[in-house]
Amino acid sequence: MKDFETYIFDLDGTLLNSLNDLAMSTNYALRWAGMPERTVEEVRMFVGNGVKLLMERAIPGGVDNPRFDETYAKFREHYLKHNLDTTRPYEGIPEMLNILKQRGKRLAIVSNKFYEATQELAKNFFPETIEVAIGERENIRKKPAPDTVLEALRQLGADKEGAVYI
Repeated sequence: MKDFETYIFDLDGTLLNSLNDLAMSTNYALRWAGMPERTVEEVRMFVGNGVKLLMERAIPGGVDNPRFDETYAKFREHYLKHNLDTTRPYEGIPEMLNILKQRGKRLAIVSNKFYEATQELAKNFFPETIEVAIGERENIRKKPAPDTVLEALRQLGADKEGAVYI
């Protein structure tokens, strides 16, 4: 097995189990807008390409719904206050990151979650191990485009040949 120098991780569903907090914030925003709520399993199916797409899938009519923007804003507002309510690292994750760090590896997070939440979660759960945390921003294409991963490598001063994205 190849020994990489740089490990870049996705956040939700890889390092952290954040599903319940995402579902709670989704349903808070939907209730606020008078829209039908979603089950945790529905939210699980909607997750994976950033929270804007999560809300596009959760809101009836998606972005064509005239209340999309305000409902999405309400989701973001709620999630920033409640993203630590039940979110936790998966079993063994902190220990694995500590082992990699002790071996001199460079560690980063690249997520399609919005930037502010990615930063807060990385600082809260992995302050001693994660050097760079990049979330969705307006001025950079999100995954699956390589831009955010390349930005993490740039910030780490690492080359792509010695890196792996997990």
